[in-house]
Amino acid sequence: MAKSARAKRMDKHHRRNKGSGALNLVSLMDIFTILVFFLLVNSSDVETLPNAKDLQLPESIAEEKAKETVVIIIGKTDLIVQGNPVAKIADILETQGNDIPELREALMSQNDRVLRREAQENIAAREVTIMGDKDISYRLLKKVMATCTQSDYGQISLAVLQKSSDELDDIQASR
Repeated sequence: MAKSARAKRMDKHHRRNKGSGALNLVSLMDIFTILVFFLLVNSSDVETLPNAKDLQLPESIAEEKAKETVVIIIGKTDLIVQGNPVAKIADILETQGNDIPELREALMSQNDRVLRREAQENIAAREVTIMGDKDISYRLLKKVMATCTQSDYGQISLAVLQKSSDELDDIQASR
């Protein structure tokens, strides 16, 4: 019995594709890529402060985590607001009084850019985080904090390294 043209075509097609069961990895890779991006975007529930390698932050036993705020970094030579150098430390220490005009201008310009809507209207809710080496002078820190309060920031936080629970137990045992 002779095969029809359609039956011959089907046999040829089945022989050609016989034994080649391949896995399509393109769609699987797309799914994993989307999953990785989703996890990267949604994994951080806390603001990470900028990493300043030359700063050695003081240690603390505080439990509260950092929020998204305006960040001031007191470096060895510069005062930096949100990554932009504002003033030289030597110039700040030479001036009389507790006001740093360059810092005040930079903080006022950050009001609209960085702060949340509630904090823009409510001065008491405005928050600034100060990162400084544990060896900076109190006089410099006092000037920076005074300028922050003059710039209508109601809450001032100091960035610190959290001590481990072992160190906390040692401190409580010594009391």
